[in-house]
Amino acid sequence: MAKFAQGKYNLKNPDKYIGTKTPTYRSSWEFAFMRFCDEHKSIINWASEPIKIPYRNPLTNRQTIYVPDFFIAYADAKGKQRVELIEVKPENQAVKEKLGRSKYNQASWIKNQAKWEAAAAWCKQKGIFFRIVTENDI
Repeated sequence: MAKFAQGKYNLKNPDKYIGTKTPTYRSSWEFAFMRFCDEHKSIINWASEPIKIPYRNPLTNRQTIYVPDFFIAYADAKGKQRVELIEVKPENQAVKEKLGRSKYNQASWIKNQAKWEAAAAWCKQKGIFFRIVTENDI
């Protein structure tokens, strides 16, 4: 069984972090994204797992909660402030063409589509953007 990088992230710039709990990474990609948020000068504020969004799991048909990985506020190249909700996922669970034959990846993709649809609708109501980040983006 694969061992994933997991742990508590030590903040270098705690004034930028607006979360209510110590950031916990569940993969090396989440760790890399946390470090980016903490250290990049364009990131104004960020939080780890700060929002809960209800959605219906299509595999169980039960109402449940989705917790996206990150909330970030940043200044774009023109200096305009932007706000996004970010989910970090491996490409083989986020991109249909990359699923392969893995039943786990196929089920994850189905479930993720429902989560991300709920997140996109929530973000649209709030006037913010929802983004999926894969290992190719980090």
